[in-house]
Amino acid sequence: MSNPDSPTVLFDVDGTLVDSNYHHAIAWFQAFQRYDVTVPVWRIHRAIGMGGDRLVARVAGDDVENRLGDEVRAAWKERYEPMLPEVRGFAGAHDLVAAAAGRGWRVALASSGDPAHVEHYLDLLDLRALADAWTSAGDVSDTKPAPDLLEVALRRAGGGPAVLIGDSVWDCESAERAGLPCVGLLTGGFGEFELRDAGAVAVYEDLPDLRAALDDLPFRVAARS
Repeated sequence: MSNPDSPTVLFDVDGTLVDSNYHHAIAWFQAFQRYDVTVPVWRIHRAIGMGGDRLVARVAGDDVENRLGDEVRAAWKERYEPMLPEVRGFAGAHDLVAAAAGRGWRVALASSGDPAHVEHYLDLLDLRALADAWTSAGDVSDTKPAPDLLEVALRRAGGGPAVLIGDSVWDCESAERAGLPCVGLLTGGFGEFELRDAGAVAVYEDLPDLRAALDDLPFRVAARS
C-alpha cells in the first residue's frame, strides 16, 4: 500500500480500465426499446460516462425520465449484466495501476458504476490489493459529471494532491468541478479534441502509452478538499 503522504491517482473504470462503453450503449438502447422509446446508439454513447441517474433525461428528455426513468434503469441493468462475461480489461490496465501504486502513490477507483459491477471489475483486473479506495453509484446522490464521487474517492484514499484518469468528457467536467486536473484516454470512444475541449490537460491513446508517461502526471490539491 501507498505512503500516507503521497499524491493520489483517481482512475475512472468503465471505458478507462475496462472496455465496456459500447456494451453499456447497447444495453441502454435495448432498455429504451422495451418501453418503445428509440434513442440512436450514437447519442447514447455520447452520454456514457455520466451516471445512470442523469443519462435517461440527457438522451431521451425529461418526460421520459419522469415517466419511465426507474424502469429504464432497471431494464438497462437486466440487459447489461449478461454482457459482463464479455467485458475485458484494457491491455495494460493492471500494470498501469500497479505502476502507480509501485511509485508509492495512493490509488482510488472513482467509478459511478453499479456497486456489483465495480466489485466484478476489481476481481477481473485483480486490483483489490492495489487500490486504497473505490466508489460506486451507491456512494453519492449525484454522479458524474457532479464532482461528488471524486471527492468521496479522494477522501477515502487519504486526500492530498490528486489527478483523475478518465475517458469521457464527463470525467473531465467532473474533475474540473472538483478542482482537479484530468488526463484523458481515447479508450472510451471520445476524441482527443473533445477531451481537451472539455478540460483534459493531456490525452493518451491507450493505457501503455500513459504508463510510459506516468511520471509526467500533474497533481493538484482539490479545490474543495
